[in-house]
Amino acid sequence: MRTLIKNGTVLDVDTMHFVGERDVVIDDGIIVDVVDHHTGGVDRTIDARGQFVVPGLIDAHVHFRLVTLNFRRLSTMSEVEYGIHMARLAKETVQRGFTTVRDLGGDVTGLSRAIAAGATYGPRIVRAGRMLTQTGGHGDAEGGHRDAPTCACEMRSTAFGIVADGVDAVIKAARHNLREGSDFLKVHVSGGVATPSDPLDSVQYTEAELRAAVIEAEHRHTYVAAHAYSPDSIQLAISSGIHTIEHGNLLDPAAADAMAAAGAVLVPTLATYQAMSEVGAKLGLPASNLAKNDVVYGAGVASLEIARDAGVTMGFGTDLIGETQSRQNNELTIRADVLTPEEILRSMWVTNPQLCHLQGRIGTVSSGAVGDLVVTKVNPLDDLSGFADHERSISHVIQAGNVVVDRGEAMT
Repeated sequence: MRTLIKNGTVLDVDTMHFVGERDVVIDDGIIVDVVDHHTGGVDRTIDARGQFVVPGLIDAHVHFRLVTLNFRRLSTMSEVEYGIHMARLAKETVQRGFTTVRDLGGDVTGLSRAIAAGATYGPRIVRAGRMLTQTGGHGDAEGGHRDAPTCACEMRSTAFGIVADGVDAVIKAARHNLREGSDFLKVHVSGGVATPSDPLDSVQYTEAELRAAVIEAEHRHTYVAAHAYSPDSIQLAISSGIHTIEHGNLLDPAAADAMAAAGAVLVPTLATYQAMSEVGAKLGLPASNLAKNDVVYGAGVASLEIARDAGVTMGFGTDLIGETQSRQNNELTIRADVLTPEEILRSMWVTNPQLCHLQGRIGTVSSGAVGDLVVTKVNPLDDLSGFADHERSISHVIQAGNVVVDRGEAMT
C-alpha cells in the first residue's frame, strides 16, 4: 500500500521548526519521500492542506497491565478480562495519537502478539516485562499474610512483577525477563503511590543487587529503568549504573547533578498524579495511597525545574492507570507550566526514540522512518494546549502507513 499525505506543513524534529508544505509518501509502512510535490502513483491520498504533519506521539511510561485503579478488583481478574480491557486501552491510546509506547512493567506479551497478528490494533510496544522488586518493595503487590520463605533464594511472581531478593535471585529474574523478550529491565528502588505498605522515602534494593541487573542488561546491549522518587534512591540507582529514573518527583539538586554527570535520563510522569488526585477516590484508590499521591503531586513540577537547571535529559511519560489513561495528552499541558513547547516535544520525539532503541525509526518525518504520523489542525509549537485536545486537533493518525484514525473529510 502506497499512501500520500499531501500539502501538509511538515515538522523537522532536528531543528524543531516547520519547514513548509510537503508531500509525504509512505510505501509498505516506511516513509520513502518527503518532497515539495509528488507526481507518482499512489493507492490512497490524504489532503492535509492547512494542517500540520508531525511524528506519531510516543509515551515512554505506560502500564497496559494496570487496567483499573481499583486494585482490589485488579487482583481478582481473569486473563480473559485482562485481555479485553488491555485491547481497549491499546486502541484508545492510538486514537489519542500515540503510535509507540514503552511499557514499564507487567506481562503484555499477549497484547503485543494480538496487535502484531491484527487481532486488535494498538501502539508499537517496547516493554520491560515483569518488574523486579524486593520483598516488601513497590512491586510486591500481593496482599494479605504470607508465610516466611523457607530459603533466601525463594522467588515469587505475578503478571506484574517478580519478587527477587539477593544478587543471585536478581540475576535469575533479569535473565528470565530477557529470555521472555523484554527490551529492557525495570526495578523498584523506592516506595510508591500505588502500594499501601512501602513508604515513599524507603530505599529498596542494594547497590550489589542493582548492579547485578545492570550487568545482565548490558550483556544484552540494553539498560535498566528504575522507579525512584527520593534523592537517596535516585543516587543509589545512578551509582549502580541505572540509565533511566522514572518519576523522580522528589529530586533534589545533588541527585540531579549526579544524573547529569552520568548521562542518565529522567522520565517524569506528572499526568498520573493529577489524575489520581482528581478522580482516585471515586475510582477506588485507598486513602493511604491518596495521601502519598499528595506528596509527589505537590513536588512534581518543581522536579522539572531542578532537572532542567542541572542539564538532565528528560523523556516524556505519563504512567496513567486504567480509567485515567484517557488523560494521556494532559502531560503536554502540565509540563508547559515550566518547559517550552520545544523542550516538551523534544523529550517525546528525540529522547523517547532513544529509550525505545528506535532512533531514526520513530519520532521523525523523514525518509527511512516508519510511517507513523499525526495530522493536526493545531501547530503544537504555538498552541500546545490546543494540540493536547486530540479529539478536536487531530484529524488523522497513521501507523506504519495505515490510517487508524480519520476524523477528516479530505481523504480520497
